[in-house]
Amino acid sequence: MTTLRNNLLRLGTTMAAAVGLSLGAGTAFATPAGPGVSGTIIAQTTVGGKDYVLRQITVPPGQSTGWHYHDGILYGLVQHGTLSHFDSDCDSDGVYGAGSTLTEPSGANHVHLGRNLGKTDVVLDVLYVLPHGAPLSQDAPNPGCDFE
Repeated sequence: MTTLRNNLLRLGTTMAAAVGLSLGAGTAFATPAGPGVSGTIIAQTTVGGKDYVLRQITVPPGQSTGWHYHDGILYGLVQHGTLSHFDSDCDSDGVYGAGSTLTEPSGANHVHLGRNLGKTDVVLDVLYVLPHGAPLSQDAPNPGCDFE
């Protein structure tokens, strides 16, 4: 019962961050990610043709998520570390420390990469809101950046 309660609390916290993000303004996981990058599904459900997946992602120091995009919107909460986020223009579109929230819009025109440029793991709680049956992410080639 405690695990269920903790998962519901985590989902509620992430959902609250998502509501706040809908008023303002992105990370996630893709393959090929760097060595040691991992993701664990914490909870998932389908409602009204949408899959809601809560996942914890860990990005070790010096690693990245790989270039990717999503078929739905993602909402993230940085639990630990600092995530550097880059768009397909090779520009940083955000640096997110512990306690920060971020969102990633859907579609192939929103290719991005999350990097851990720090010395400790980045740990993210990410809520994926996807069309039913869609993959968590879609791989994308490096758009021409001199990193990754």
